Amino acid sequence: MDKKFKIVIIVIFALILGYGIFYMTDYYHAEKTATDYMNGTDNVSVVKTSNGLLLDGQGNDTALIFYPGAKVEYTSYMPMFTQLASQGIDCYLVEMPFNFAFFAQDSADDIIKNSSYNHYFMAGHSLGGVAASSYVNKTDNIDGLILLASYPTQEINKPVLSIYGSNDKVFSVDKYDEAKPLFKNNFTEFIINGGNHGQFAYYGNQSGDGIANISASNQQSQCVSEIVKFIETYV
Repeated sequence: MDKKFKIVIIVIFALILGYGIFYMTDYYHAEKTATDYMNGTDNVSVVKTSNGLLLDGQGNDTALIFYPGAKVEYTSYMPMFTQLASQGIDCYLVEMPFNFAFFAQDSADDIIKNSSYNHYFMAGHSLGGVAASSYVNKTDNIDGLILLASYPTQEINKPVLSIYGSNDKVFSVDKYDEAKPLFKNNFTEFIINGGNHGQFAYYGNQSGDGIANISASNQQSQCVSEIVKFIETYV
């Protein structure tokens, strides 16, 4: 092989590798509003696990396992799921390799093997919801699926709660509507009027997102309320 050609190949490979590393390490960081919850609250303890955090509230019967959105630091979701844990549903926030849930879709396995809840629910935001959907199809241990601005790519035979904001410009409603026939069991939809894509967490403005007409705390409170109602239906 010609020496100049080899050099060109090496340079191209290096550029591709460099771009890949940059893409995976360039992510949305948790804001202080979220990280302030790292020490827990009066009724919710924060426990480090092998693959993330457990928000341990007063409940001991039901747990929710959450996969974060792509390129979003998992601790960004602390406020909303601390609120949920305070209402009796312990929450596992999974830290994904390079902040991509597709690299560890089976992370819930380790959580379920090392805990003893009677009921488990899966949840995910955006691409994290797609990964959570994939996991649900591989196990009989999950009682239901909660999608935040997300949709599956294959049939789901478990009860599903779908939540998204009316002002979300990242989430494709057209693709979501096309995916609705994949929900084969009880399906519940809740649209947060004025909510957008990023306000399920605190990681700043997401590129391409719509402008929310409500606060993040309002959006998250509505989301928590719907999740509690959904879970109470199936436990």
